[in-house]
This record gives sequence, C-alpha cells and structure tokens, in this order.
Amino acid sequence: MNINVLLVEDDDLLAKRIANHFADTEFQLTLDNTGAQALQLVHNKMNEGTPFDMAIVDVVLPATDGLNLAKELNTLTDIGVIMLSSRDTQADRIAGLAQGADDYVCKPVDLLELELRMRALYKRIAGTKGEDESEEFIEYADFKLHPDNRTLINPHGDEARLTEAEHKVLICLIANAGKATSRAKISEEIGQPDWSPSDRTVDVLIGRLRKKLGDEKEQKRIVTVRGKGYMLST
Repeated sequence: MNINVLLVEDDDLLAKRIANHFADTEFQLTLDNTGAQALQLVHNKMNEGTPFDMAIVDVVLPATDGLNLAKELNTLTDIGVIMLSSRDTQADRIAGLAQGADDYVCKPVDLLELELRMRALYKRIAGTKGEDESEEFIEYADFKLHPDNRTLINPHGDEARLTEAEHKVLICLIANAGKATSRAKISEEIGQPDWSPSDRTVDVLIGRLRKKLGDEKEQKRIVTVRGKGYMLST
C-alpha cells in the first residue's frame, strides 16, 4: 500500500531529511520546493488515478503563500493538509487551521512526531474513504451529514465538505445537542487534549462550522453559552 504525499517545502535540507526519513516506508513523497507547481501536481495525480492522500505545506514559500495554498487544496481536493511553520504562536496555528489545515507542526521538525501525525491523519482520512461507504446520513434539523465523506448537505441540496477537525466538532455537538459542550471537551474529541480552554483554535473551528451551516446573527444553530462552551440548538 502506498500513501501519496505532496511535500511543499523550500528548505532543501529539511525536504531531503523528510524524504530520507520516509524512503523505506509506505509514504511516497513528491516534492515541490516553491509551491508554484503544487496545484498542477495535485490535478496530474488525480488524472492518473493515484491522487495525493495528504499534503505537507510550509507556511512561507517563494512562489506562493502557504496559507492560501492550503485553502485552495482544501477547497479543490479531499486531501489532508499538515502545515509546517517556524512560528509557534496561537495566532499562527489558528491562521493555519482557519484555512482548512488538519494539523500544524512547528519547526525545527521532529521527524518522528511528523510521522506519527501523518499516520494519525491518514488513519482518519482512510476511515472516510472506500467503496463500501454507507448511504446513511446523520440528520440534524434540516441538514444532513454524510459521516463517511464528511459532506454537509443543506435544505437546498447544496453540499459543503468539512475538514476532519470540523467534522469531529460537529459530531461532538450533535451528540450533545441541547447541552453546552466545553472547549476542553471539544478539544479532546478532535484529538488535541493539550489545547488549553483559553486557546481560540476551537473558536475558529466553530466559526468555520457556523459559516458552512449558514448561521446568521439573528439565528444561530451553534449557540455560545457564556462560561460553558458551545451548544447545538434543538
């Protein structure tokens, strides 16, 4: 089994270290060291019938902005995205996740940590694919959620793809509909129990979900409960 990975990294030494680390594994890396060819490479692989399973994208690139590239990849494809950055602030991580990234790894990169995160992401992604996808939906109010491919369908039939993190947050809120769910609980559900309750990353994910649910100022499906977290209204 090969796991196809697009590595977009302009640091040649780091790119070589990553490539050497995965040389004898099931991860098959394709390198774009500027970001200029990233989208074309993705489309080429899709046309060949061997699409990328995930992309590792540096935030700072010579030919494009890594955050914008992550957004385009998330919009146009169904691959997982891990951001690489030398900046390790809450704001930087939020910026990456806000563009649709599934994970965020700080430099200097610990190759074992990167591998573990890649394996965890692929395990989650693989769970949403396959020919035996269920035709059953999780229904909430006037929306339907396909649990296998993370597709949210609104009452008009319009579809929106959720990232892995968005999907887990929504599932958590649906399971606790009508009750307030704390940020700590949500962080635990999406596999990031080390995020502090004051971390705004969960808030960013909630904001993205609200947009895809079509929430408006006067009518919100996801309600903020002061001091307690978030609640999906029933």
